Amino acid sequence: MEGKYPVVTLCGSTRFKEQFMEAQKRLTLEGNIVISVGLFGHSGDQEVWENMDEGTLTKTKEMLDDMHKRKIDMADEIFVINVNGYIGDSTCSEIEYAKAHGKKVRYLEKI
Repeated sequence: MEGKYPVVTLCGSTRFKEQFMEAQKRLTLEGNIVISVGLFGHSGDQEVWENMDEGTLTKTKEMLDDMHKRKIDMADEIFVINVNGYIGDSTCSEIEYAKAHGKKVRYLEKI
């Protein structure tokens, strides 16, 4: 079967790893191509940061934030993982970016 599959980028705090994985599965089974985060810095990938000096850490975080905006560029819409209504500063920035670029925004939980 060939078709046009909508592309969805997941956004939200990486502390919600389980909810990211659940959303990725559900959205995939609904017929979407899902783009997610590359690592879960707040829930399971702490070793990535352990031996970085402050300058490298800052540059890496800036790179990851920029990379996620490029993922939004590739998507038709974003899906926000907002567990218990939580939306942090980075996610707010991603939502604003998506809206400014005409992307549809959906949420895990009603806002």
